[in-house]
Amino acid sequence: MSYSRQLAEQMILAKAYLTVAKEHNNLHLAWELSSKIRRCQLAFSKAAMRGEPIKLEAAEPLIESLSSLIFKAQDMHYDIATTIMTMRSHIQALEERANAALAQSAVFGQLAAEALPKSLHCLSVKLSLDWLKKLPLQKLADNTRNYPQIVDNNLHHFCIFSDNVLATSVVVNSTVSNANHPRQIVFHIHTNGVNYGAMQAWFLSNDFKGSTIIVQNIEEFSWLTSSYAPILRQLSDADSQAYYLGNPQDTKDEPKLRNSKYISLLNYLRFYIPEIHPQLEKVVFLDDDVVVQKDLTSLFSIDLHGNVNGAVETCLEAFHRYYKYLNFSNPDISSKFDPQACAWAFGMNVFDLVAWRRANVTARYHYWQERNSERTLWKLGTLPPGLLAFYGLTEPLDRRWHVLGLGYDANLDDRLIESAAVIHFNGNMKPWLKLALGRYKPRWDRYLNRHHPYIRDCAVS
Repeated sequence: MSYSRQLAEQMILAKAYLTVAKEHNNLHLAWELSSKIRRCQLAFSKAAMRGEPIKLEAAEPLIESLSSLIFKAQDMHYDIATTIMTMRSHIQALEERANAALAQSAVFGQLAAEALPKSLHCLSVKLSLDWLKKLPLQKLADNTRNYPQIVDNNLHHFCIFSDNVLATSVVVNSTVSNANHPRQIVFHIHTNGVNYGAMQAWFLSNDFKGSTIIVQNIEEFSWLTSSYAPILRQLSDADSQAYYLGNPQDTKDEPKLRNSKYISLLNYLRFYIPEIHPQLEKVVFLDDDVVVQKDLTSLFSIDLHGNVNGAVETCLEAFHRYYKYLNFSNPDISSKFDPQACAWAFGMNVFDLVAWRRANVTARYHYWQERNSERTLWKLGTLPPGLLAFYGLTEPLDRRWHVLGLGYDANLDDRLIESAAVIHFNGNMKPWLKLALGRYKPRWDRYLNRHHPYIRDCAVS
């Protein structure tokens, strides 16, 4: 046994007896043990600074003095049984403190993930001012509403729902940068009234390789009423507002279940794409936290075999099955769905809108959303109702089309990421936040327009 290891083991034992001595109010022994432990820590620190193990002449006197004190503690009847019992109680107390610290950390992490960085706020404000001051931009925006490309089914249509102009810009830029024929691409960007001006100013003022980009304000959807869409009633419900916007420490639910994004209407409008685009036949839906690495236009020629939704399945691991997302103790769920059915991912989906209308998927979504008004069928998000609405209507895609986990998993295989057509930063560690995983962030950064003066002025990193 090396001197370093022997000394380390003596320190562990000494720390145990230090705790016992304090319990028995033997302050003199506790002081002696504490003093020797500090000397050991100093010896380890000096050895680390030298970059070599502790030498015999430094370790031997410390080992002897610690051994003497440990024998002294044993002579005072601090036997092993007493020590183990005492240490167990201390370990339990430490575990409780650690669990409390983890819970607190999760809350703080969730708050950090939800907060809008100053740089993004700065960018949004500058663009909104441009929109208000530059009347030609507003005239140009009016003209885009009449572009024939908007309803041309010979082109490739992509849908994004977002209130984050920077994230949306990266999705668009990465898509057109990797497209073989970017002029055949049409982006339909849907945002709320607060961010509409900023989105318009950015996409009207910058060129994206000749692709067509249309920005729509969801508050102009006159058909989207609470009498038609149950989610509108539920999002405005006082209980829902209190649940998602209240103090996250006032509940036993995981912090991620309290994320305020779940009361954002933008998050749910994916279920209304056929109503938003009544003349389109097929679209690719992209979340705003993805980066496109390959040409996606071949997605439009994939045979979905009559299905509505083309998606990558996520049940390679056993826990991504229906029973993990839905409450199978409820007979409404258990009588109609297989708990072992394979789940799939939102974020990069091919939607056949003709088949969607034929199967009336939006009505299926409404049916289940109505029944979850008390959050008894599922807890959060759009995936559980998506699993229900598209049940039996989903075509599995090759896994390389959509690789997930870059917003929480630091150990993804580089080869898998490199082969992916779309990489997804799902999770709290978004690439535009300081929480971002440094290993993956450059894949997002490369599609930022760093030469734009607003990006520089707002110190977007």
